[in-house]
Amino acid sequence: MLQTEDEILVQAHGAVAAANGGSARLNEFIASRLKTDAHEIDLVIPLPFEGAVKHVASVLEQAGQRIEPPHAESTHTDRDEGQRMVRILTDGGPKYKNPVVVTALVTEGRAANSVVRLRAAAKEGLIRQRPGEHTAMRFASWLTM
Repeated sequence: MLQTEDEILVQAHGAVAAANGGSARLNEFIASRLKTDAHEIDLVIPLPFEGAVKHVASVLEQAGQRIEPPHAESTHTDRDEGQRMVRILTDGGPKYKNPVVVTALVTEGRAANSVVRLRAAAKEGLIRQRPGEHTAMRFASWLTM
């Protein structure tokens, strides 16, 4: 069974703790109770659909590890419908130690344009730092260059 954003983020927090000598299970427990900061941005990319999918996949895969989309979302992103999804796990937040799930949904647009809905989600601690929003804005700037 494929995972949701929250499940991916909880496991990623556990992996970060384990890699730094901490308790993975304790960090996963804490992360499961943290609020998720998610931010979405809509972009228009001046490329035909196939070119836009390749561009988005290339930019996202350079910044993180690709993750397969969840089953519920993949049924809505059929090739016949003119939509494709790319999802990665990357680092964000202060000192880039906060795991962030970045999802890009590329939709076939009019003429030679494609529409990209970019979503970044991350767990947020007691101090509001908006890691999802900052990561979404960073990736949006990379995609439109």
